[in-house]
Amino acid sequence: MPQCAILLFDGFDELDALAPYEVLRRAEEAGASFSVSLVSHEGAREITAFYGARIHAEAALTLETRPDILIVPGGGWNHRGQHGVRVEVERGELPQVVARLHAAGTIVAGVCTGAMLLAAAGLITERPATTHALAREELRALGAEVYDARVVDDGDVITSAGVTSGLDLALWLVERFASPALAHAVERRLEYERRGVVWRRSAS
Repeated sequence: MPQCAILLFDGFDELDALAPYEVLRRAEEAGASFSVSLVSHEGAREITAFYGARIHAEAALTLETRPDILIVPGGGWNHRGQHGVRVEVERGELPQVVARLHAAGTIVAGVCTGAMLLAAAGLITERPATTHALAREELRALGAEVYDARVVDDGDVITSAGVTSGLDLALWLVERFASPALAHAVERRLEYERRGVVWRRSAS
């Protein structure tokens, strides 16, 4: 059963986190063996998202409770403010946490400018990735091989483009770790049609 955790921090973008959450919970409801939780580095607490929604993180994100898949939302990179990804990158603590989890075997997936936090963690240097269109040049400057794709799957690191691409990323996770049929069923229940393509490294 893949344990999926969605990382929350002050200033995260609501849709970046909650769209994948609903997709994965619907997949679980439809029979996929996912377990989905909302977590923070500090533990169970109320977190204020970028547009003011207050979301309760259920548990702490630790190596001892390491998830199989960690989804990292964006928020606050293109709109500079007191909170968000840019602030977390400057602080440096969250990138270190993400890097340690990845080194221990967690698959890390960045939604939108969550990719910038992955870059700060050193996970996408000279690797294919994507992010919001307004941040792609900055991502490239940090060493990523940037693709104009909706979702980029490089095995243990997955990234997606702008805000609504969190839906496509989560549906791809359902397809990859459950089945295409189940992903299609969830897509139909959401009355959503997936956009773009999933770039995936060819098997050598």
